Amino acid sequence: KAVVSTQSTGGVICVETRTVECEEPADPANLDTETKITQQAGQVWFPDSAYKTAQAIKDFNREELPLIIFANWRGFSGGMRDMYGEILKYGSYIVDGLVEYKQPVFVYIPPYGELRGGAWVVVDPKINPDAMEMFADRNARGGVLEPEGTVTVQFKQRDIVQTMKRVDPKYRELFNQVNEESEGGLSHEDRKRHVNELRNREAYLMPAYHMISTTFADLHDTPQRMVAKGVIQEILDWEKSREFFYWRVKRRVLENDLERRIKSANKKLEHGQIQSMLRRWFIEAKGPVMNYLWDDNQAVVDWLTNAEEQESVNENIRIIEKDCLLSKIERLANGSEEISFEAIVSLLHRKPPRQQED
Repeated sequence: KAVVSTQSTGGVICVETRTVECEEPADPANLDTETKITQQAGQVWFPDSAYKTAQAIKDFNREELPLIIFANWRGFSGGMRDMYGEILKYGSYIVDGLVEYKQPVFVYIPPYGELRGGAWVVVDPKINPDAMEMFADRNARGGVLEPEGTVTVQFKQRDIVQTMKRVDPKYRELFNQVNEESEGGLSHEDRKRHVNELRNREAYLMPAYHMISTTFADLHDTPQRMVAKGVIQEILDWEKSREFFYWRVKRRVLENDLERRIKSANKKLEHGQIQSMLRRWFIEAKGPVMNYLWDDNQAVVDWLTNAEEQESVNENIRIIEKDCLLSKIERLANGSEEISFEAIVSLLHRKPPRQQED
């Protein structure tokens, strides 16, 4: 129940953000057992929901459907019961399914959603960079640790105290007084009073400094920072995300089909080479002045679906196939001159006599 999956012309996987109940029925053959109901928090992968996600990914891949994942997970459940429930194994199944996925995969962090911890690891586009892309809403957040966890690890209380000494004049003055009085001959009561004032000032400043440090850590999880680090492709607005994904999915599906045709002509070509080739064909068709349209999904879809443009694309694919065959013949000819001569003679004998004379 913690994961929802559906399909039509494409596969969709999203998360249940509310707490759900998991019911484990009693064993009819054992009278000592009884029905167990456990609560499962939202935005968390449990063993059953992780297995459901992995199975849905494999099913969509088998049916050759593009996949969009609305990623809003805070991580995997890590309790002892979940470890015995093989949560790590089912999480690895998700990675295996995405590695083997042949169709386009889109990971989208929705508005006010977040992708944290191990959940980020199993849907990272680096798992399958040829097929996967990640996008985020302007109000989404993403990172391995949440801001509170980052502050706890990277900016501990002693670091906050050192910042108070450097920034707050009153705290610095009280701190210097306590240090000076420790070397002097003040009474125990006076020294205790000054120490209490210092502690009260520290307790007064601590919430504000902690909030500032948490806000600063949160800035590292914003979509703008994710784009700067290259972990997502683009920042989307929720109002325009439906239109964007309509054209993006259509473009990627058409490019995927065209890539299969090109690979059937020359299996040695890699994904990056084919993408550069398609870009070059697009610029040749539109002209160098219009090369910026390559980033416009709708313009590329119009080019890929235009019958006249497809004639030139088909001609280019035939040229690729011809060059691949010629390179194979040259490689065979360089291997053995005797065999290449016999192959030429055999090919001539298969031609009609008139063509042989020509």
